[in-house]
Amino acid sequence: MSCSLLEFCRLQELKTVRDYLFHTQKTEPTEEDSMGQSGPWMQDCVVSLSPCSDLLVVAREQKVVFLSAKWRTDDSGKEEMTLAVSWTGTLSTEEGECVSSCICIPLASQKRSSTGRPDWTCVVVGFTSGYVRFYTELLHEDPVLRLKCRTYEIPRHPGVTEQHEELSILYPAALVTIDGFSLFQSLRACRNQVARAAAAGSDMIQPPPLAYKKWGLQDMDTIVDHSSVGVMTLCVFDQMKNASILGGFNASVKGSPPAMSQYVTVGGGPYTGFYYAVEGSSQPLLSHVALAVASKLTSALFSAASGWLGWNRNKNEEEAIQKQKPKVEPATPLGIRFGLPDSRRHGESICLSPCNTLAGVTDDFGRVTLLDLARGNAIRMWKGYRDAQLGWLQVPEEQSDWEFSMSASLQQRVRRHALFLVIYAPRRGILEVWGMQQGPRVGAFTVGKHCRLLYAGYRLMGVNSVTSQGWRLHTQQVCLLDPITGALRTVNIPFHLALSDKKCERAKDMHLLKRLTAVLRSREALESLLSNKNAPVSSLINITSALYDTLKQHDPNEVDAVLGQLCSSQLKLLQLYTDIQQLHSTADREACSENDELSRVGPTLQRYAQFTSRPSVSFAQDSPDSPLPAHAFLSQIECGEDGQLKVIRGSETEWNQLGNFLFWGCLCGKSPLHKVCDTLQQAGISPQQLLSLLLSVWLQREKEVLQKPEETVRNLHTLFIVLSNMKGAVEESWDPQSVSPWWQQVRSTCIQSHNAAAALLAAFIAHRAAKASISSRADSQSEWEAVSLELEQWVVCVRQLEDVLVLQTLLLVPPPQGAAGSSAAHCSIKTLLEGGTGGIADSVSKWVFRHNLAPERLKEILQKKEDKEADEKPEQSAGEEAQEEKNLLVAVCQRFPHSLTPDLLFAHCCWEYVVQWNKDPEEGQYLCLAVEHLKLVSSPHIQLGISAMMWSTFIVKRFSAAAYLMEKVGKAPKDRLCRRVSLIYDDANAQPFPPHLTSVLFFVTQADSAVEEIPAPELSVEEVWCGAEGPASIAELALEQRGVHYPLVQHHCLLGSLLHAAMTFSLKVKPLSLFDSKGKNAFFRDLTSIQLMPSGDMDPGLISLRQEVNPDILRRHLVCELYNQGLDLRAEEVMLEVEDKDVLGSQLLVLTGQRLSYSLLHSQSQTQAAMELLARLPPTLCTWLKAMDPSELRCPLVPLVQTSRLVGRLIEILPENHAQYSLALHLLEAVEALTTED
Repeated sequence: MSCSLLEFCRLQELKTVRDYLFHTQKTEPTEEDSMGQSGPWMQDCVVSLSPCSDLLVVAREQKVVFLSAKWRTDDSGKEEMTLAVSWTGTLSTEEGECVSSCICIPLASQKRSSTGRPDWTCVVVGFTSGYVRFYTELLHEDPVLRLKCRTYEIPRHPGVTEQHEELSILYPAALVTIDGFSLFQSLRACRNQVARAAAAGSDMIQPPPLAYKKWGLQDMDTIVDHSSVGVMTLCVFDQMKNASILGGFNASVKGSPPAMSQYVTVGGGPYTGFYYAVEGSSQPLLSHVALAVASKLTSALFSAASGWLGWNRNKNEEEAIQKQKPKVEPATPLGIRFGLPDSRRHGESICLSPCNTLAGVTDDFGRVTLLDLARGNAIRMWKGYRDAQLGWLQVPEEQSDWEFSMSASLQQRVRRHALFLVIYAPRRGILEVWGMQQGPRVGAFTVGKHCRLLYAGYRLMGVNSVTSQGWRLHTQQVCLLDPITGALRTVNIPFHLALSDKKCERAKDMHLLKRLTAVLRSREALESLLSNKNAPVSSLINITSALYDTLKQHDPNEVDAVLGQLCSSQLKLLQLYTDIQQLHSTADREACSENDELSRVGPTLQRYAQFTSRPSVSFAQDSPDSPLPAHAFLSQIECGEDGQLKVIRGSETEWNQLGNFLFWGCLCGKSPLHKVCDTLQQAGISPQQLLSLLLSVWLQREKEVLQKPEETVRNLHTLFIVLSNMKGAVEESWDPQSVSPWWQQVRSTCIQSHNAAAALLAAFIAHRAAKASISSRADSQSEWEAVSLELEQWVVCVRQLEDVLVLQTLLLVPPPQGAAGSSAAHCSIKTLLEGGTGGIADSVSKWVFRHNLAPERLKEILQKKEDKEADEKPEQSAGEEAQEEKNLLVAVCQRFPHSLTPDLLFAHCCWEYVVQWNKDPEEGQYLCLAVEHLKLVSSPHIQLGISAMMWSTFIVKRFSAAAYLMEKVGKAPKDRLCRRVSLIYDDANAQPFPPHLTSVLFFVTQADSAVEEIPAPELSVEEVWCGAEGPASIAELALEQRGVHYPLVQHHCLLGSLLHAAMTFSLKVKPLSLFDSKGKNAFFRDLTSIQLMPSGDMDPGLISLRQEVNPDILRRHLVCELYNQGLDLRAEEVMLEVEDKDVLGSQLLVLTGQRLSYSLLHSQSQTQAAMELLARLPPTLCTWLKAMDPSELRCPLVPLVQTSRLVGRLIEILPENHAQYSLALHLLEAVEALTTED
């Protein structure tokens, strides 16, 4: 037995706590945020845990988070305690004050029926403003440094006096102590007043008075922490010694030593100070106690956090209280008695032991010092513990038999206790446990560098020697909080580790022997042995048999009946485990007839196996071939009172492991099928559970089944026959005209399975076995074939599984590298039926998107599916993979002739692409492909509905954003603004997005005009898939759409064309301003609604505004496009109509430079003359030509004669005072030189 760290609780929502406390510091997510709770954020917070571990408070600055205990059930079904966020908020009421210290004090219940659990928990918070709120009053005007509490402890020796309860509050130069009994009564009274006021609807509260002592600590430079040791009485010698030192030779000594309260402080000058306050001094009484909290906290605290103090005040009363601060009583001076002087060392914290005789002190030198408080000296020091956190553990000795009859208080006094010091060194990430006072290190754990060691040092408040009798309260002394995992762990230390080294080994052996003797008296010993992972099966059988024989030799009245029954049942299970293992070592092969169905679906199975057998990474312990240990077998099967065995359904992995152990050897032909089944039947396991285990292993090991399908199918058929012939499998009273629960179990498993091939093979075999069973039950003399509802359901199930196999094979085809989309989807009969009538088309459309299949290519495949003659001709251009994809898609369409009609498939593909475009608007080609698929829909009814749904669901919001953005900026927006509303879909070509909007509106108008001429299509599904229950398909939703308002669609088309032109030609225009009020109000409405449209009479101001759009911009753009295409003669004709020749000259100058740059720098046929000419060019011209990008030219190979003519035109249209006129002259010289060389 050694030290151990035991996790007893886990914190939930740690990231929520951290984000709430620190969200003001970070406005953008960083890499640290993505790593979760990895940083040392909790070291910057004030953390307090209740000794009962039912409340945790985390505070930082003005914010605080309360986490309360909750019980939940984990995945394995076990109950575990968690701490979840119950309230968050701000506690500070004074401006600029922050939380500096906090403790959680559980208050004992005063009810007689109480077993020791706290009645409620009070949170005491200290602030930098000096307030201490329970929320309570201003005791001193300096910041609160530390809050500490001392509660009642049962004295372990007759001479030790009982210590009174006390709450101490440390300020930089003062110490305030509040009597625990008075505080307990005041808190109870305040809580009762709050409850009465809440019930009466009033907020008038009269807080009771509270007694406290306030000491002004003197003769010490700085104080950072303290400990209130309690009341002590000196012996006569120490009394005379102190009187002689303080009073000299003539000092008088009292007859009885006075009782004194001892306080120990740490800080600087001196390093540690000892103060003694003589009992009997006057106590100031505070009549006005400001136990208040903001009104917004009241309901949350009382409902979610077990009733913390707080009540409402109206706004005027709160303002009056804030303006008038309470009177601060002066402190009583208290001089230091003595200290440990060390001018360079400064103490950081002090931790008092539970017995009040020792204390651990940390300092800035990285040392931990152990103090003897009675003698006032340091008795031990550890080094290398910078920023250490301390805690104490008091471990009682194990109880003897005669101690169980004692009361709790008497046991506490009789039993020995061992004291251990727990040190957490965050710099080293280690937690150590040391024996006191000079004991060795008894434990060390590596725990991480960001943990917090939580040590309360107190228990319940309000407990005394009378009320504590009969209580067995369990509180955590030391807890380690890991902010990364949220785990809350405690340290478990055996008592014998505190004994001396000479007796340590013997004490350890005695301790282990005592534990073993206690365990062996119960059935825990046998259960612990059987759950051992490393124990051999033979040893388990021998030990259990020996124990069972011993129990049978004793008197039945003296033997534990439960233990005897446990031995008997476990022996039966171990024998079954051994028999199954031995049977797996002998092979047994049986002959069976050939399976016609298997040969029919053989090619599809081969393609399916090819796609599913791709290599993948898995862990060795997760391999289905790993043997099943005996303890796992015993944990999954239990023996009932009637001797029948029952399999316990645990996790899916455990269930599959048990199925592998029982049946995989039979399926592979390595085990005798009949003997294994007979053994299982004799053991008493129900046939239904055996069938479920058999199907689970069959479906799980699909890859291995497809490697040898003939052999495994033959063995599965035999197992089905044997299991169905067991007693209790198929009811003897079953009517073949009804559905059998036995075969329905097989069908239900196959319907829910995503392993299409294995499910289909199981359905084939079960269908054949059910048919043989029905035939044997039918009248043998009848010449008519038996017709059964059972067989009809099998026919439907087999047909559905064949369809699913073909569809799943198509979905498993890997997409080309770099293709978008998620991983391959897995389908089953259940998922397809739940997907509704459009579930099949939806799965195929996702496959089309993942494979990036072009719409024209999809149309070609669907046409060849209908044209059998064209399908027989092999494609020479397509590769093997493309041909295989085409064949699989054609096969799927043939299996689903109604669900995958061309119109339905194109409609679903269109919707899939527009959904993907909506998820990632940067990928504008998705919208383009959606429009292409929409174009291929032949039915105008479906086309109209899809277009209207696309418009209202995805497009109208971006269309309106584009229009309003252009209206705001007055021109075509830049790329940055375009991306804000997703106007650019192609980074390479910077193609604007509105043309596709206009295309969708065009389809709306075109389909709306053709709807009346063509009847609506009738949608149907295959007969075996009529039971689909789920959402309606896209085509059904499209047919349900109402007709559109044609003028409104034309109105939006006009705006779309205007946006397209403005972005293409970079026009400076506000598009919405070109319409009157009726036209503006009609925009972006539902296309089916009737809106007031603009009339023919236009406002003259609007007409003039429309005429302000300069058509000369379009002419210049047309000239540049014609030159860009190499059509110089047509460009010269249009150039005559251009008015602004200066702007056109600048545009054509760039185009000329691109042509010349291509001829000199980018042409593959560069001549020596051209290189010499490039060297003779002026440096400015040469640099300008190198900056040109000829890739923008659609026709770069233009004769030099045309380029020379273009430069001549430039010289003509550019004025001589133009900034680029000289550049045009240099271009003319260069072109003429090139023409002369040619």
